[in-house]
Amino acid sequence: MATADLPGRDRQGNWKPVERIEMIGATRWPPNPGAILQWLLGWPGFLWPWNALWFGVAAATWLWLTPPLATMVTLQPGWIALLLAPNVALLVAYVSFFHVVLHTRRSQGVRYKYNDRWLSKHNRVFMFDDQTFDNAFWSIVSGGGLWTAYEVLTLWMYANGALPVLAFRDSPVAWVLMVPAIALFRHAHFYLAHSLLHWRPLYRAAHYIHHRNVNVGPWSGLSMHWIEHILYFSGVLIHWIVPSHPVHAIFHLQHAALSPAAAHCGFDATELGHEKAAVTHGSFYHYLHHRYFECNYAGDDAMILDKWFGSFHDGTPEAHTKMRARAHQRMRDRKDATA
Repeated sequence: MATADLPGRDRQGNWKPVERIEMIGATRWPPNPGAILQWLLGWPGFLWPWNALWFGVAAATWLWLTPPLATMVTLQPGWIALLLAPNVALLVAYVSFFHVVLHTRRSQGVRYKYNDRWLSKHNRVFMFDDQTFDNAFWSIVSGGGLWTAYEVLTLWMYANGALPVLAFRDSPVAWVLMVPAIALFRHAHFYLAHSLLHWRPLYRAAHYIHHRNVNVGPWSGLSMHWIEHILYFSGVLIHWIVPSHPVHAIFHLQHAALSPAAAHCGFDATELGHEKAAVTHGSFYHYLHHRYFECNYAGDDAMILDKWFGSFHDGTPEAHTKMRARAHQRMRDRKDATA
């Protein structure tokens, strides 16, 4: 397994992919139906493999690990614990896979790593003076707890007939289409919530916890203040309004809880026993957000939102110049407003 570095690392230890980040074909204007279908159904694409995998995990969780709805009519510690335990186990197992391979065993060294630094130890910025332990605490205790709290309330309301239910036997097409619709809604909700968290009062109260991780690792993805977790997981409230099935709500929450790990692994690709895996720029796109703060609020499948609202950064010097100009303009606007 190759562990040698790649060319292109600068004197500060930063590395970036050679290819420039570009809008996916489905988001270009004017719309191209063929490109949209290729993006939606192609491999790799929006549905395959990741969103399909997440829905498979959610379906298995619903069928084999979730107590029957009949037992959830009243709030009881027993069935709540039966939801919390698998959630935490799934989170720990999935995030630990990336962390152990890339940051504990360091199986590919710094190859494809966006900077040549490892996660902080003996650093008082972090709880326990350790970035990994700090990130794991916020992810498991706050993240796992509030993920489960939303799930408990949602399933309890399903059990009591308080939410509109979409049954597969009644509307199979709508039931299936709900899966990509949830993933798309997740991107839109994340962009809006993330932008709101960069509002100065909310940033100082909560979002700063996440942004202490300039050099990110897999546990950084869900490492957030509890206020941010409340906002982050609140997308599931759409199921309180729009008819859906309990498995859709479980998918929604698991998608939110687990997907950040890969995007925060700190590497552009993982070898994992092979010479090179398919390189994607989703994690680099979000890594730029952690490095520069005021750009790339969306996920890689929703870059068009950053493009529309002027916060897009593709890693080029030109994009960086534009970002700094926007920042200076905001500072001038603040001074004018307080003058």
